[in-house]
Amino acid sequence: MERLSVKGLAVGVGTSWAICMLFAGWASIFGWCTRFVEVMSSVYIGFKPTILGGIIGAAWGFVDGAIGGLIIAVVYNAVVKK
Repeated sequence: MERLSVKGLAVGVGTSWAICMLFAGWASIFGWCTRFVEVMSSVYIGFKPTILGGIIGAAWGFVDGAIGGLIIAVVYNAVVKK
Protein backbone atom coordinates (compact mmCIF):
# COMPACT_ATOMS: atom_id res chain seq x y z
CA MET A 1 0.00 0.00 0.00
CA GLU A 2 1.07 3.54 -0.64
CA ARG A 3 1.97 5.91 2.16
CA LEU A 4 0.23 9.27 2.52
CA SER A 5 2.03 12.56 2.21
CA VAL A 6 1.80 13.99 5.73
CA LYS A 7 2.38 17.55 4.56
CA GLY A 8 -0.01 17.19 1.62
CA LEU A 9 -2.87 15.80 3.69
CA ALA A 10 -2.33 18.38 6.44
CA VAL A 11 -2.47 21.27 3.98
CA GLY A 12 -5.39 19.75 2.05
CA VAL A 13 -7.57 19.11 5.09
CA GLY A 14 -6.59 22.45 6.62
CA THR A 15 -7.52 24.34 3.47
CA SER A 16 -10.80 22.47 3.08
CA TRP A 17 -11.85 23.14 6.67
CA ALA A 18 -10.78 26.78 6.40
CA ILE A 19 -12.99 27.27 3.33
CA CYS A 20 -15.93 25.62 5.12
CA MET A 21 -15.49 27.86 8.16
CA LEU A 22 -15.16 30.98 5.99
CA PHE A 23 -18.34 30.28 4.05
CA ALA A 24 -20.25 29.26 7.19
CA GLY A 25 -19.24 32.50 8.90
CA TRP A 26 -20.23 34.59 5.91
CA ALA A 27 -23.47 32.65 5.29
CA SER A 28 -24.52 33.19 8.89
CA ILE A 29 -24.61 36.94 8.19
CA PHE A 30 -27.69 36.18 6.06
CA GLY A 31 -29.27 33.80 8.58
CA TRP A 32 -27.92 30.47 7.33
CA CYS A 33 -25.64 28.23 9.44
CA THR A 34 -26.35 30.27 12.56
CA ARG A 35 -26.50 27.27 14.91
CA PHE A 36 -23.24 25.91 13.49
CA VAL A 37 -21.52 29.26 14.01
CA GLU A 38 -22.88 29.49 17.56
CA VAL A 39 -21.45 26.08 18.42
CA MET A 40 -18.12 26.61 16.67
CA SER A 41 -17.67 30.06 18.21
CA SER A 42 -17.40 28.32 21.57
CA VAL A 43 -14.35 26.48 20.20
CA TYR A 44 -12.80 29.09 17.89
CA ILE A 45 -12.18 32.41 19.65
CA GLY A 46 -13.30 35.35 17.51
CA PHE A 47 -15.45 33.33 15.10
CA LYS A 48 -18.62 35.37 14.61
CA PRO A 49 -21.22 35.95 11.88
CA THR A 50 -19.28 38.87 10.36
CA ILE A 51 -16.83 39.30 7.50
CA LEU A 52 -13.88 39.51 9.90
CA GLY A 53 -15.32 36.72 12.06
CA GLY A 54 -15.42 34.45 9.03
CA ILE A 55 -11.78 35.18 8.27
CA ILE A 56 -10.82 34.50 11.89
CA GLY A 57 -12.79 31.24 11.75
CA ALA A 58 -10.99 30.29 8.55
CA ALA A 59 -7.61 30.86 10.21
CA TRP A 60 -8.61 28.71 13.18
CA GLY A 61 -10.09 26.15 10.80
CA PHE A 62 -6.87 25.90 8.80
CA VAL A 63 -4.80 25.27 11.93
CA ASP A 64 -7.31 22.79 13.33
CA GLY A 65 -7.74 20.98 10.02
CA ALA A 66 -4.00 20.83 9.39
CA ILE A 67 -3.40 19.26 12.79
CA GLY A 68 -6.20 16.77 12.14
CA GLY A 69 -4.85 15.92 8.69
CA LEU A 70 -1.35 15.49 10.09
CA ILE A 71 -2.59 13.10 12.78
CA ILE A 72 -4.62 11.08 10.25
CA ALA A 73 -1.63 10.76 7.88
CA VAL A 74 0.81 9.77 10.63
CA VAL A 75 -1.54 7.14 12.04
CA TYR A 76 -2.34 5.79 8.56
CA ASN A 77 1.33 5.57 7.64
CA ALA A 78 2.07 3.78 10.91
CA VAL A 79 -0.66 1.23 10.27
CA VAL A 80 0.38 0.45 6.66
CA LYS A 81 4.09 0.34 7.50
CA LYS A 82 5.85 -2.06 5.17
